Amino acid sequence: MKHRKHRIVVLGAGYAGAYVAGTLARRLSPADTEITVVNAEPDFVQRLRLHQLAAGRDIDAPQLADVFVGTGVALRLARVTAVDPERQVVAVADRADQADELGYDTLLYALGSHGADHGVPGVAEHAFDVSARPSALRLRERLESLSSQRGGAGVLVVGDGLTGIETATEIAESRPGVSVTLVARGELGAPLSAGARSHLRQACVRLGITVLEHTSVEAVEAERVVCADGTALASDATVWTAGFEVSPLAAAGGIDVTEGGRIVVDRTMRSVSHPNVYAAGDSAYVIGDNGLPLPMSCASAGYTGRQAAAAIVGRLTGRTIANVKLGYLGNHISLGERDGILQLVDGEAQAKPTYVGGRKAARVKAGIVRMSLWATSHPTFGLPTRTHRLEAEKVEETVPLLENGGATHG
Repeated sequence: MKHRKHRIVVLGAGYAGAYVAGTLARRLSPADTEITVVNAEPDFVQRLRLHQLAAGRDIDAPQLADVFVGTGVALRLARVTAVDPERQVVAVADRADQADELGYDTLLYALGSHGADHGVPGVAEHAFDVSARPSALRLRERLESLSSQRGGAGVLVVGDGLTGIETATEIAESRPGVSVTLVARGELGAPLSAGARSHLRQACVRLGITVLEHTSVEAVEAERVVCADGTALASDATVWTAGFEVSPLAAAGGIDVTEGGRIVVDRTMRSVSHPNVYAAGDSAYVIGDNGLPLPMSCASAGYTGRQAAAAIVGRLTGRTIANVKLGYLGNHISLGERDGILQLVDGEAQAKPTYVGGRKAARVKAGIVRMSLWATSHPTFGLPTRTHRLEAEKVEETVPLLENGGATHG
């Protein structure tokens, strides 16, 4: 009786998914495993730089086919439409909406996150966002149109988290003819130290950004937003950056998730409800080394991706699973191209009194972005060239042909 290979399917080729797929390809023997990455877009999206893309900068977007060339990883360009962990299949649809199913033995769920409208009317219809490449490009086109107009075109950025701050400052610097207003639900830069908050305010003044604090938006319309106190703010382009959420697919498939839909995993990124399902990146809910949930971030994607890869390799080959550091060190915030803030946090995730600001912080942030892109574009670089065979019981026997004469996919 022939044996079929252990099927590993990776959903998503962002910072976490691309890294894990490449690591598994290098560490596991191709005689025993086949690895498939499912991603809706053909290129790697630098999520960290989408606000810069929207503002007008050109950023690299490596083709995933080039990223995985020579690794043995199969790339499937398709949308994930459902996950069925009981049948161990993933439903997908390609760009022509042709439906298919992929079977798996081990699944890595790394579909990331997207903008959350929090039920505010009009966001989906009228607001722009920078959570995905297509939406960032739509905003870019709109900003270019506004920049060519005479008169005072105005952009409203709703949301004072890191994405909102970076988006507002980048647009203000790149589009000096466009007025920018940043709408903050609370105090601007509240999680930062006093010095970093002061630096942020000075940057907003320097760039001509109007900051409206303690302001909640209750509706977005085509040419204005309506605030909770009834105030209407005119807007030629409203950018919504008020939080992120994950896909509902995991919850719909019966996997244990948080109230917000993130997959609940143990210390090794393994689903607490389905042992052959792992999660990494924004899709995973895991307690970090400080006893607090890891935040959605590129850094968390790196930590959780490395831990998931180590756990999958260890369990499939019978090796000891190393504990990868699950840390939260702080935030790196860009304030345009030549300014920034590095804010470290303590063991309670509270801002330390000191911070780094200005050009030095901007250079460090740019270096982190370059390193993240390079590491993702070279997913197998620096890893051991020796591959490990799977334990005998992990290699399943060949599945017989279906009664209709077809074979299982994947």
